[in-house]
Amino acid sequence: MKPTGTDPRILSLAAEVANSPEQNVPIILLKLKEIINNTPLGSSELKKIKQDIYCYDLIQYCLLVLSQDYSRIQGGWTTISQLTQILSHCCVGLEPGEDAEEFYNELLPSAAENFLVVGRRLQTCFINAAKGEEKDELLRFFQIVTDSLFWLLGGHVQLIQNVLQSDHFLHLLQTDNLQIGSTVMTMLQNILQINRSKRSKILLKLKRQKEEEDRRLQLHIQRQRAVRLSRELRLSMLEIVHPGQVEKHNREIEEKSALIIQKHWRGYRERKIFRQQRPSLTEYKAAVTLQRATLKFLAKCHKKKKLFAPWQGLQDLTDARRVQLKQQVDDYLQRHPSSQMSDVTSRELHSQAQEQLQHYLMGRVLEERAQQHREALMAQITTNIEQLMKAPSLKEAEGKEPELFLSRSRPVAAKAKQAHLTALKHLQAPWWKNLGEEEGDEIDVPKDELSVELGTLFIGGTKPP
Repeated sequence: MKPTGTDPRILSLAAEVANSPEQNVPIILLKLKEIINNTPLGSSELKKIKQDIYCYDLIQYCLLVLSQDYSRIQGGWTTISQLTQILSHCCVGLEPGEDAEEFYNELLPSAAENFLVVGRRLQTCFINAAKGEEKDELLRFFQIVTDSLFWLLGGHVQLIQNVLQSDHFLHLLQTDNLQIGSTVMTMLQNILQINRSKRSKILLKLKRQKEEEDRRLQLHIQRQRAVRLSRELRLSMLEIVHPGQVEKHNREIEEKSALIIQKHWRGYRERKIFRQQRPSLTEYKAAVTLQRATLKFLAKCHKKKKLFAPWQGLQDLTDARRVQLKQQVDDYLQRHPSSQMSDVTSRELHSQAQEQLQHYLMGRVLEERAQQHREALMAQITTNIEQLMKAPSLKEAEGKEPELFLSRSRPVAAKAKQAHLTALKHLQAPWWKNLGEEEGDEIDVPKDELSVELGTLFIGGTKPP
């Protein structure tokens, strides 16, 4: 069954392999290497591509090419070595699905055997080669094939037994050539390490299973012991209780048992209801938080609006109240007659009042901004002090912890530079110059030395005990 959503590159490659002559198939299969290398390692996309390659029989085509006569293949050993890499990478991490039995029992052993055959033929060509350059090239191809075989065994550890029992592998071990023998022995050592790690994992798994079984058995024994003790206790109680009170005693036991069962059941039910209502509770808390923030914002806006517009005029006054207020104003004017004032003087006073009012409003805005700036500075200073008090000493600081000692305040940075240079002066001065000086004494530091970039460090830098 062909998979749905197949990668178009695999479809195109499979169609090209099916429609091309036999001698061109190995070169076409080499395009799989580019597709695999351009896909992120360990991603789900790479797993899907490997499944598509297996479903369209491209892995089987690689096996058929490896079983052919290598002298008739375009590219020779270069093509063969690259095909072994492609085959090993396609088989490792592949999930065959319905064809798992065929994949594990037939395809993988056949691939490992073909790798050994290729290695044996390379070994023969290497021994028969006369030129040094040709030997180096054949040795490089041999190492590529052994690395591909090791990669395949690392992904499918069950193939190690097949490889170790193969006659081709024994023939590779019996070589007299030092370079080939060294490569084969290195591969054998790596294979044995993989096998050893596999055995250790199996032993660890068996040990965990045994511990789990022992734990279950112990728990079962404890439960049986508890049941037995409960029954023994009940029988002893029945022996003590008068025969006429046995029914009453049994009823009390039943009531207590029912209460315990009801308690546990109600607890379970309430926990289940709580888990079901948790999303609604989260939404409710979020709504309450939003409402609280909105009400605070509206109250702040109302306060600001009321601050800039304190007088809104008289509201909700009846006609009788207006007549009463007008009569009070007229009586006051009669009792306190005002001095006559010209229109020019009135306009001047009015303009002066407007200027003073404008000056007052502008000053109040500037004062509010200054107050906000002071509060921000105080918050920043408080934060810096808290970070400094919580920070470890410079000797114990690791990673990004020295960044806690940085300050954006220029006065603090200048003071830190001066303190640092003073400490350096104390350290660099001869011992006889420090005689008679106390720890709190300061040394005059030239202004040109204060311009040296030493970073904006806080003063001190040690964590309080």
